[in-house]
Amino acid sequence: MNGLSTWKTGARIRIATLLFPPFGLFLLWLAPQRLLKKLLGTVGILLFSLLYSAGVIWLLIRFAGLQVEWRGGYVPSLTFHKTAPDYAALERDRQQHAGAGAAPHASAQQSPPYWTGFRGPNRDGIYAEYPTPTNWPAAGLRRLWIQPCGGGYASFVIANGSAFTIEQRREQEVVVAYDTATGRELWTHAWIASFAESMGGDGPRATPAYDNGRVYALGALGHLRCLEAATGKPIWSRNILSENNTGEPTYGVAASPLVVGDKLIVLTGAGHGASVACYDKNDGKPLWTALDDRTGYASPTVLDLAGRPQLIVSAESRTVGLQIADGKLLWEYPWRVLNNQMPIAQPVQVNSNRFLLSAGYFTGSALIEVTGDSPPLSAKTIWKNKNLKNKFSSSVFWRGYIYGLDEDLLTCLDAQTGERKWKAGRYGYGQLLLSSGCLILLSGDGELALVKATPENHEELARFPAIHGKTWNYPAIADRKLFVRNAFEMACFELVP
Repeated sequence: MNGLSTWKTGARIRIATLLFPPFGLFLLWLAPQRLLKKLLGTVGILLFSLLYSAGVIWLLIRFAGLQVEWRGGYVPSLTFHKTAPDYAALERDRQQHAGAGAAPHASAQQSPPYWTGFRGPNRDGIYAEYPTPTNWPAAGLRRLWIQPCGGGYASFVIANGSAFTIEQRREQEVVVAYDTATGRELWTHAWIASFAESMGGDGPRATPAYDNGRVYALGALGHLRCLEAATGKPIWSRNILSENNTGEPTYGVAASPLVVGDKLIVLTGAGHGASVACYDKNDGKPLWTALDDRTGYASPTVLDLAGRPQLIVSAESRTVGLQIADGKLLWEYPWRVLNNQMPIAQPVQVNSNRFLLSAGYFTGSALIEVTGDSPPLSAKTIWKNKNLKNKFSSSVFWRGYIYGLDEDLLTCLDAQTGERKWKAGRYGYGQLLLSSGCLILLSGDGELALVKATPENHEELARFPAIHGKTWNYPAIADRKLFVRNAFEMACFELVP
């Protein structure tokens, strides 16, 4: 019994020392000599284990090719296969394609262009062009093609049988058009630019926009190009950073360009009244600029609130509504991401007056209501909590409920109250879309999953590996085809009922 009593006393001292250091030190002063030796021995073993582990990791990094890769969490991953473009494999693949002759191109696509912007035609992550199957085969969707691609985090826009994206290829940013049926490269347009960042990763990150036979692409260092969609021929170009006298953002220019009527809207973050810039989409002529704020990485979007369409911009300390015609301020709502971070997730509209803001870094979500008949309009909080924290994925709204990734866990909220209905299913720091009443998730490890969009419970219907490596790029859907990519490879799958 004396031995057991001594062990219990020693255990209590160890716990007290770890949890309450001042009290623990007092106990050490009172502790018998043998207990003090045991405690110091335990601390010594822990320190030795930490130093030994750190030494082993350093040796593996120094001599065995172990690498550190940030996959979205707060602790980096250790891997021998870091996700990065294989330029040699990419170049061999494209040479083989070139040697096979001209690529057949399904330009006679009957349906009009649909997936023409970031997260779809309305930037809401919803695909409604055709019904999609909800009974995926056990082995996964039928893959049409897979091939290497360049680096970066852009997604695709699709029109007339072509899928457009922007990639890093060695020291160039390259806008590429691919044939949707075969994956064959149709044309490229490149310029010298190379953005690198150790935590966020390298390469361009803004998804292009398509409109009326033209592609609008924006690089990580501010290069903005208007190209002929059929040929890649340049029509006009600018640099939104240099001409607005500002440097590159920490994680590069990530907000995708937005076409509204004859206007092309981009975020510069320049301050001095030019944080948002609007150009004539036809010739690139500047039309207006607005705001002094540092703008975040969320893309500008148009929401119809309080009976009027308006441009929504998420900045460092507030989210604002602007008039599309001239950039004049309609309303503002104080919103700051914690830990000195910037907004990344897209606003999500839930009814004619309300929309959701969400952010990671322990920030949470808020439902905002915009009201009023004439400017200035009013923006107020309906609810605010930490039940959903979109880090760099955006949520979707469906039949009264919000579905999104709370960090890396899929979550369902009641849009009216903010109450969490369920939280389950780990998908890494991936992305999600909604179609035919189901969530299509592209996980942070390149898996595709299908989850029923219901507030009752988390019901995963299918899951299979689609591409390899860290995957932060949004999937895209058009003409019953699902397109996925990361910084290493890209693939296309059939979505046929």
